[in-house]
Amino acid sequence: MKLATIITLCVANLATTTNAYNIYNADIVNCRSSPSTSGTVVRTYKANDDVSLTCQISGENIKGNSLWDKTTHSCYVADYYVKTGSTGYIAGKCNSEDSPPSSGKVPGPIKDDYPYPGQCDGIDPWHYYKCQCTSFVAWRINSRLGIKFDNYYKGPNWGNANTWDEAARKTGVPINSTPKPGSVAQTNSGSAGHVAWVAKVSGDSVTVEEYNYQRHKYSTRTVPKSSFHYIHIKV
Repeated sequence: MKLATIITLCVANLATTTNAYNIYNADIVNCRSSPSTSGTVVRTYKANDDVSLTCQISGENIKGNSLWDKTTHSCYVADYYVKTGSTGYIAGKCNSEDSPPSSGKVPGPIKDDYPYPGQCDGIDPWHYYKCQCTSFVAWRINSRLGIKFDNYYKGPNWGNANTWDEAARKTGVPINSTPKPGSVAQTNSGSAGHVAWVAKVSGDSVTVEEYNYQRHKYSTRTVPKSSFHYIHIKV
């Protein structure tokens, strides 16, 4: 049976945790990779743009305010430029901003280690619907590669599985036809595409681990490597 007729819908969701606030005090404001002016500029906002916050953290002091706001684009704006109505915390405190610890095992054991088996309601910490293929792969990128990946990795909305290839190209993440263990298998086939975790490569075949290829469940397959494109976020 063709891949497009089997794949269950893999849907993204954009989750926000606070109301939107206006950018002010400057015409253009940088949103950076860390809470400091030394952080890489991920994107920019204009005056009066609305931003939603996921958490806040102490960082470099900007005009007397050392608070920085992490937006739903996964980057940091000095709170001085966000009109929250307060100089203190109005969102939860961010966790440690170091990269999450990697398991040190890439690609790691072939097993269902997804943290939400059978808990498929709601949004995961990476801003995807739980038990979708996108959620499972986002989990693996974080837990196995030690990279803080989410639906706004490096700025753009990665969205449904069928736009991950576009997001990779926009952000300079390598994508090609050569699978490596620990890379992401991606296809645009089906109504919303599909992504999976590359567990093993053998000649012209690739073994992938995935969620929601079989209705919200974990499964593995060995298929021709030509079945997918491969996104190399780290490996």
